Amino acid sequence: MELDPVADLPEIRPGDDIAELVADRASLESGDVLTVASTIVSKTEGRVANLEDYPVSGRAQEIADRIADVAGEEKDPRFAQAVLEESTELLIDCPFLLTETRFGHICVNAGIDRSNVPDHDILLLPKKPTESAERIRSRLVERGIEDVAVIVTDTCGRPFRHGQRGVALGWAGMPASRDWRGELDRDGHELGVTVQSVVDELSSAANLVTGEGAGGTPAVVVRDWEFGDHEGSDELFRAVEDDLVRQALRNWRFDD
Repeated sequence: MELDPVADLPEIRPGDDIAELVADRASLESGDVLTVASTIVSKTEGRVANLEDYPVSGRAQEIADRIADVAGEEKDPRFAQAVLEESTELLIDCPFLLTETRFGHICVNAGIDRSNVPDHDILLLPKKPTESAERIRSRLVERGIEDVAVIVTDTCGRPFRHGQRGVALGWAGMPASRDWRGELDRDGHELGVTVQSVVDELSSAANLVTGEGAGGTPAVVVRDWEFGDHEGSDELFRAVEDDLVRQALRNWRFDD
């Protein structure tokens, strides 16, 4: 498998055509997977905002005050308001905000970014990342580039471990997971639970070469990777009724 960052992409502006920008700088082939950072997808879709756009509710002020007391430094209630408006559920409200986004992803601060946002205060996640991936893929097809899958990626922390890794927010042209259940291991035992989240694994691999900070590259071409002869599924975000951790968090409160 090869991972090649797409070099020399310009600063992305609202309305820019990511497919065109990538195709002009990379040689895409049938079977490739194109990973695209959610930051540039959000920028093309105009998902930028200023904190002054968020009138502060009583709940946002309460959250900011409590986190400020715990952290010992002032917190902007307008940011808390933005997080609330981008979320469907607030799972942890102190000492940080852990939320479910409107498309089912669970992350800190609804994935709102305060870096790499020239001319604005914050960058919101794409509203519907899978639809964003489908649009990029369709634009590639219009340019005669077919059979290229697209994954919209982000970086996210992990429970029980330090550090961030790449994850998929949306995808098109491939299943989200590879199902090994019913197949045999090397000792002949039937696999009963293994479902491999390949869109997350490809996102994480791509993040190794995209880098972070000022030198980061927001798009990567993955080549010579094959899904194989397996069943696939588009189930990525765990349903509430099957998510024991989320159910436990609903009954937990930070003791300050």
